[in-house]
Amino acid sequence: MIKQLMALDGVVAVCHFRDDGELVEGYGGTDAAQLAGLAKFAHDYKRMVQGNADQLAMFTQVSGWTPPGGWIVRGAGMAVCSMGNTVCMVENNGCALNELMRELSEASRW
Repeated sequence: MIKQLMALDGVVAVCHFRDDGELVEGYGGTDAAQLAGLAKFAHDYKRMVQGNADQLAMFTQVSGWTPPGGWIVRGAGMAVCSMGNTVCMVENNGCALNELMRELSEASRW
């Protein structure tokens, strides 16, 4: 299922990882070590976002902050987008992030 994400414009790599951060499957123009690194980064960032959302919900007493649906980290030329245990590395120019996040949402349910 996640291999279909590679067909979207701008997608460079896509990975699916376990709850402990280990790579399950990955595709893209990078080697296995870089795909494993992407999965580990996404796992660690996901946990950080979850912790921040939990604290925000606890201190504000406002519902709806958790669980976070997904996240995007954008750099000068590339972005990393994740939802659930699926992560994509994309080129900033040539990628429709809204479309990508919709497809990631669908892929994260498999």
